[in-house]
Amino acid sequence: MSSHTEEHPSAGLRIVVDDLTGPDIVDLLATHLAEMHANSPAGSMHALDLTELREPGITFWSAREDDELLGCGALKGLDGTHGEIKSMRTAAGHTGRGVAAALLRHIVGEARARGYRRLSLETGAAPYYLPAQRLYTRHGFQLCPPFGEYTDDPHSVFMTLAL
Repeated sequence: MSSHTEEHPSAGLRIVVDDLTGPDIVDLLATHLAEMHANSPAGSMHALDLTELREPGITFWSAREDDELLGCGALKGLDGTHGEIKSMRTAAGHTGRGVAAALLRHIVGEARARGYRRLSLETGAAPYYLPAQRLYTRHGFQLCPPFGEYTDDPHSVFMTLAL
């Protein structure tokens, strides 16, 4: 793995590998899961819970300013050349500050450092997910067919980036 910390001096943002035990990250992920369940049909919700995010092959980062949690994201290795973005989330009150973009750049950089040739993701198709789709599009991700163990689902949007 490459560096565990990415500094963003202009914003005071630090991105660090997180062990998923702090109460603030537990709360943020509980909110994330609740909103994913509220905006996606049961069989189309693919967000991971804390236990799944702790599995080998997944690296999870939190973005913090001082001690305040601003967001999170994870990278799941699918195979030696392909990774998947999981659990991207900006904490309430911190949207529009570039937190998600910084996390995304960090995850893309880590995927490149691991030698992945492709980075993919699944997000929802409902209007709730349009800001996420716009973020990924701005960073070069393009629509793609289902990958890994996903199947065609009208409630899912699949995107990928060649690295």
